[in-house]
Amino acid sequence: MSDIIHLLPDSVANQIAAGEVIQRPASVIKELVENALDAGATDIQIIIKDAGRTLIQVIDNGKGMSATDARLAFERHATSKIRNADDLFALQTMGFRGEALASIAAVAQIELKTRRAEDEVGTHIAISGSTFEHQSVISCSVGSIFSVKNIFFNVPARRKFLKSNNVEWNNILTEFERIALVNPEVGFKVIHNDSTVINLAASSVRQRIVGLMGKVLNNQLIPVEVETSLVNISGFVGNPDAAKKRGAAQFFFVNDRYMRHPYFHKAVMHCYEQLLSAGEMPPYFLYFKVDPSTIDVNIHPTKTEIKFENEQPIWQIIMAAVKEALGKHNAVPSIDFDTMDAPDIPVFVQQSNTTPQPPKVNFNADYNPFKTQSASYPRSSSASSNWEKLYQDFEMGGKSEKHEEEPPAELEMKINVEQPTVHTPIFEVKKEQESSRQLLQIKGKYILTSSKSGLMVIDQRRAHIRVMYDLFLENIQKKQNASQGILFPEMIQLTPAEASVLPMLSDDLHLLGFEIGDLGNHTFSINAVPAGVEGKDFVSLLHNILFNAVQNGCDVKDEIHRMLALSLAETAAITYGKNLNESEMQSLIDQLFNCTSHSFTPDGKTVITIVGNDELEKRFK
Repeated sequence: MSDIIHLLPDSVANQIAAGEVIQRPASVIKELVENALDAGATDIQIIIKDAGRTLIQVIDNGKGMSATDARLAFERHATSKIRNADDLFALQTMGFRGEALASIAAVAQIELKTRRAEDEVGTHIAISGSTFEHQSVISCSVGSIFSVKNIFFNVPARRKFLKSNNVEWNNILTEFERIALVNPEVGFKVIHNDSTVINLAASSVRQRIVGLMGKVLNNQLIPVEVETSLVNISGFVGNPDAAKKRGAAQFFFVNDRYMRHPYFHKAVMHCYEQLLSAGEMPPYFLYFKVDPSTIDVNIHPTKTEIKFENEQPIWQIIMAAVKEALGKHNAVPSIDFDTMDAPDIPVFVQQSNTTPQPPKVNFNADYNPFKTQSASYPRSSSASSNWEKLYQDFEMGGKSEKHEEEPPAELEMKINVEQPTVHTPIFEVKKEQESSRQLLQIKGKYILTSSKSGLMVIDQRRAHIRVMYDLFLENIQKKQNASQGILFPEMIQLTPAEASVLPMLSDDLHLLGFEIGDLGNHTFSINAVPAGVEGKDFVSLLHNILFNAVQNGCDVKDEIHRMLALSLAETAAITYGKNLNESEMQSLIDQLFNCTSHSFTPDGKTVITIVGNDELEKRFK
C-alpha cells in the first residue's frame, strides 16, 4: 500500500494561508497600511478602484527596503520582528506573523516599488499568484509603493462570494477608521475611483476623532485619563446627548491595536445606566496601555479579540474612570460641598453689655369671633345669616338648590377652553364612522378587540408602521410622494462612510421628498423633507437611512426602496403612549387589514397576536 501523506506545493499552501489572512479587500488594506506604519511612515496614501476589486495601492514615505529584504518579504513566515518564541509575548508593533505579503501575492497580482534613503536606486518586484515574475532596478522615491490588482483572480469561488461594492467599501472604511484613530500623528489620504474621500492631516487624538466622525461630536466628547500599576487608560467618552440608537462609534484600543471586548463594553455601558433610555448607545474611544506580557493577541485570526490577564481589576478601573469623567463634566448629577457656590449666611455676634429683647406681636385685643359685628373687623350679614340653611342642607344629605343648579356659563366656557383639541388627526377617519367592534386601548400601547377565535391584541405602533410602510413604498414606486419645505434648513454632518453612499441614494431620496444640498467637507443641508414627517427628528432619520445603506448595501433598487420606506415609516409612526379615540383605533385597524401583510412589520416583528378561546377558558378554571 502506497503512502498517502504528502507535502502541499507552496502555491497551494499560500492559498490556504490566504484564506485565513485575506478575506476581502479590506484585509489587504489593513495589512499593507500596518506594514507602512511599522516602517515609520508619517504620510500614507491609499488609492482604491471598484472597492478594491480592481486596484489597491498603498503609498508611504517609510524607510523602505533593500533589494534582498524586498524579495524575502514575500516568503512565508518571513518577519523582522520575531527571533524566538519569547518575542511573541513582547510585541509592540502590528503585523508579526509573516504571512501577509505571501498570502496577498497568492491570490492577486502584486507589484512593489521601494527604496531606502541611503540607496541611489530602488527595487521593483512583480509577483502573480505566488509566481515570481521579475525583479529589477528602478528609480523611485524613498518609501514603498504596493500595488495589488485583481484580487482573487485565480480563485473564482472567493471572488464570486465578495459582497457588493458598497458593502466592501464600507468594510474598507471600517478597517481604515480603526487604524487612523490610533495613529493621529500620521497623515492619511484615501482616494476611491479617482475621487478624494478622506484627507486627514497629522493631529491630536481629539482632532482625529472629529475629522473621522464629524464636527458635531467635538462638543460632545468628555476626556478620560487614569494611570494605575495595571493599566493606563486615556481617550474620550460621549456625553448622553451624543448617544444613538444605531451606528454609535465605539472603539477600544490596546497598545495601539484595535480590539473588541464585550466584558469591557459592559463596564462602560454600566456607567450610563441611569443616563440613557433603553436601546441608546454612547460613543467612546478608549486607549489602553498595558504590559505586553499580560495580554495574548494571537487568540483570533484577525487579532481583534485579546485576552487580558487582569480582566476583573481593569473592569473596575474602567468603571471608576468613566464615572469620574462623567461626573466632572456634569453628565451625572452630583453635589460637591467643597466647591459649590453657596450663599453667604450672616453671622450675628452677641454684644456682652446688651440683653436680648423678645419679639413683639401685634394683635387686636378687642376681637371676639362670637360677636356678630366688630368695629375693627366688620362682618358681612350674608356670610353669617346662612348657617341655619347650611345646617338644613347638611341634614338633607348636602343636596341644596344651589348644588342642583346648572354651572355658570363662565365656568362652562372655562372648562371647554381647557379641553384639548386635536388639530390634525393621525388617521383618515371618516365622519360619523360607526365602530363595527368594541375596542379598548391598554397602556397607550395595545388595542384589544374580539375575534371569532378569541381576544385579538394589536401593537398600535407596529400596526401604524405597517400601514405607513405600504403607503411610503407605494409613493416611492409611483414617484408621487409630496415634499415639505423647511423654513430654516437643517445642517447635518456625515461620516466618510455615510457621505460615500449618499450620492447612490440621492435619486431615491429626492423621489421621497428630501432636498439635500452639498456644502462640502461632508456637510449637507436638509432643505425639504417628505410630507408626513414634519416635526420629527429628520436628521436622525437621514442618519438611520444612510446607516442602513452602509450596513446592507444599496446596489439593488428594490432593496433601497424597502429600506427607505421602512426608515420613514418608523419615524412617522405614532409612538407608544399615544392615546387614541375609538374612531382612530377603528381606522387604524381597517387600514392594517387592507395591507398586503398585516401580521408582521416589514422587519419581521409581530403586529397581531390572538389569545384563543381555549386559553381564556383555561385561565378561569
